Amino acid sequence: MTKNLYSASGAMADYFDGGADDKDVRITSIETFTTPLIGFVRVTAENGLTGWGQVSTYNSDLSCEVLHRQVAPWMLGRGIDALETVIDLIPMREHKYPGTYLCRAMAGLDTAIWDLRGKMAGKPVAALLGGSAGDLRAYASSMRRDITPEDEAERLKALCDQFGFDACKIRVGAECGKDIDEWPGRSEAIIPHMRAAIGDKIALLADANSGFSPARAITIGQMMQDAGFEHFEEPCPYWELEQTAEVTRHLHIDVTGGEQDYDLNQWRRIIAMPAVDIIQPDILYLGGICRTMQVVDMAKPAQIPVTPHCANLSLVTLFTMHLMRALPFPGKYLELSIEGADYYPWQYGLYTHDPYTVRDGKVTVTDAPGWGVDINPAWLAKSQYKISTRD
Repeated sequence: MTKNLYSASGAMADYFDGGADDKDVRITSIETFTTPLIGFVRVTAENGLTGWGQVSTYNSDLSCEVLHRQVAPWMLGRGIDALETVIDLIPMREHKYPGTYLCRAMAGLDTAIWDLRGKMAGKPVAALLGGSAGDLRAYASSMRRDITPEDEAERLKALCDQFGFDACKIRVGAECGKDIDEWPGRSEAIIPHMRAAIGDKIALLADANSGFSPARAITIGQMMQDAGFEHFEEPCPYWELEQTAEVTRHLHIDVTGGEQDYDLNQWRRIIAMPAVDIIQPDILYLGGICRTMQVVDMAKPAQIPVTPHCANLSLVTLFTMHLMRALPFPGKYLELSIEGADYYPWQYGLYTHDPYTVRDGKVTVTDAPGWGVDINPAWLAKSQYKISTRD
């Protein structure tokens, strides 16, 4: 474990001098524990209590460096009730550095402070957001395209039988594939085969990961409608909103999207069009709970359902579980990755207990304070460590 120090000082520290309106407990340090694939954040308050959060997965070591340089200095010395103000302020103060890394780093701060708030209140984060502990229906989410329709149907059916899932998602097309499938004919084969193999009682979803042009997406979507699918995710390049909106207009099946979008102005456009039937913000791509709730509030007047994106078993899925227990218009189910150690070896051994136990196709938000999870000390001991404090 290596230790580095970045102290907030000078103009940044002076800007937040702790005025009379800051009467709550202040943050004294922000630590990161990271590998290139995943990074955890721990905040410590002046009362000695701590909270755990996470930057977004993938290139997490880069996101943690952004956190220490461009996020932590704006929060250190401030009270935990200042989080919303600071999260709104950072993109303005760091206006020369817009983009995904700033948001991925902000998410680590945000989620750690929500955990701290929950611990101080003795409540789960879901309750702080206006919801409660309890169960959530989950769907078994496949991440694989390197699998035949027959093998995919067999493993998903087995998981439905074993864990009680009544919904599952497959992959169609190729990631940003420009209408070129993972191999010729795979999408056309897997759609009818899944329905025939898994039966009529299981809800079916599919994700194209920006793989199709509008014309091709409409054709594939019509095949899904014929096979009784109910969810068609990110059919066209996600940055081409007009293309996705065209698909949405032509299909009866729910078209969904938004997982990649971190810009709040883009979210206003997505919802105003609307580009999709169901929005799918990713808490960690977007910048944390505070910014995700802003998107939820944008969608509320139109009563657009929210089925957040959470495609691995890092803390993003637990954050999403708490959020969904509080949403005014939640989607039908929580995304739950089914991939094991052969696909995501890095997501194992992270916690002292497993927060993703599935019973009867459901997972549970417990009434434990905060997120209700602790990071495995053995994992932390092997990570790259860094701390930011205020002089």
